[in-house]
Amino acid sequence: MAQTRRKRQTKHRGNAAGVVESRGRTGRKPTAAEKSGKPRDLAKDREAQLDRRDRPPTWRGAFTRAMFAAILMLLVVIIVFNQGNQAIALFPIVLIMYVPISYYTDKWIYDRRQRKKAESGAAGKASR
Repeated sequence: MAQTRRKRQTKHRGNAAGVVESRGRTGRKPTAAEKSGKPRDLAKDREAQLDRRDRPPTWRGAFTRAMFAAILMLLVVIIVFNQGNQAIALFPIVLIMYVPISYYTDKWIYDRRQRKKAESGAAGKASR
């Protein structure tokens, strides 16, 4: 009697852990630059997507940066000055001070960059 089920065309190759790995690309479709394989085009695409200087600042990012600075200050005071109790007491004060300083500094840099980009874009259009 003839077999009714079709056989699988390609093999699945399992590894020692039993995970089946599929062949070929399984993610998103490649962009035109990725298909062409020109590294210069790829770098430009990545730069356009990932330029973090064009993202507005966030309080969460400022808090993270302030946390690292406060921990560094804590360690320096403990190691250099050997005053652990005072360092622990200063930690929340430094953290509370660093968060707004970090946020408003980032905001000032971001606004300045956006103004310069707008001016250079307007100057570029006026010269044409």
